[in-house]
Amino acid sequence: MSLTKAKIALVFDWMTTNGGAEKVNLLLHKMFPEAPIFTSIFNSNKVQGFEKAAVTTSFIQHLPFAKTWHQIYIGLMPYAYELFDLSEYDIVISSSHSCAKGIITKPETLHICYCHTPMRYAWDNWHSYIKEYNINPIFKTFGKNKMHRLRIWDRLAAERVDYFIANSSITKQRIEKYYNKSSSVIYPAIKCSEYKIVPQTKGYFLAVGRLTPYKKFDLIIETFNRTGLPLKIVGTGIAENSLKKMANGNIEFLGHVEDRELKNLYSECEALIFPQIEDFGITALEGMACGRPIIAFKEGGALDTIIENKTGMFFDKQTPLHLKGAIEKYLENKKKFNPEEIRNHALKFDEKEFHKKFMEYLREKWEHKTTRRVA
Repeated sequence: MSLTKAKIALVFDWMTTNGGAEKVNLLLHKMFPEAPIFTSIFNSNKVQGFEKAAVTTSFIQHLPFAKTWHQIYIGLMPYAYELFDLSEYDIVISSSHSCAKGIITKPETLHICYCHTPMRYAWDNWHSYIKEYNINPIFKTFGKNKMHRLRIWDRLAAERVDYFIANSSITKQRIEKYYNKSSSVIYPAIKCSEYKIVPQTKGYFLAVGRLTPYKKFDLIIETFNRTGLPLKIVGTGIAENSLKKMANGNIEFLGHVEDRELKNLYSECEALIFPQIEDFGITALEGMACGRPIIAFKEGGALDTIIENKTGMFFDKQTPLHLKGAIEKYLENKKKFNPEEIRNHALKFDEKEFHKKFMEYLREKWEHKTTRRVA
């Protein structure tokens, strides 16, 4: 059977907020617009671009607070994904940072998982999640037992995947470490034509993301409290109230902003502050597509996208002293950063490249699968 005749289904983790994974999901939907989507929870008011998609949700969709607080149902996610009947599909593409890869397919079905990371809260970030998240100690104790069982299921679920695609070099390493599986790297992408360079920036620094502990907004705020430099923060999350209490008057919280406004904020900032360890880090690409340099912690996905002293600057330790030093070094050398060169680098991560590489990979694996079947 040719690839064009194959019946394809897409399986996503919960679709409740707009983040890097959701942007990849939208790319996959555009590539396979006729493919139905299976997901545990879908909040159509928060996640746009899927208005014409045939979306099937799990029973969790109808439980209290599911669309706004999916975390409380993480223990039900494995069961929810195993209930989906995908027996009629030739190819299943899961986009997973949690449980989507755990769907069950027939032996003859090709299952490719685009992996954003093995569950970070179950594996490499487990101990820091327990320490940093401000939740009731009783829930933490209960959560440890639940997470132990989820880890066992997650390792088993990885065996159901025929091929893994990793979104970055560090994710490739994690897949090898926690799943004992090989993978190929295909970077996420953005539509670079939607981002622009402006003639004059407005002097502020920018940080973008969900206000959760691992994103290290506390580090950013502590650093900018010391420098007094203007900082704008875009995003909402569970740490929002505590972060606002920490911040001095030079720091402005913008909350959720519309896509057009966010692109303007990128293009008019001095630089994007990126102090966390990300699986990939799509916000860094968005900043570079606007010709703006990135000041980033030297680990994780940032190493795949940022060229030191050309498209950004690195700092080596997640401390206010080291981040402050990188900001000061940037201000001393900012004339050396060429917005056009930065943007040209971002063009290597345009969605056209993603489409080309993903289709080449899919075609190769499908031909291998069908050839083996005939033999």
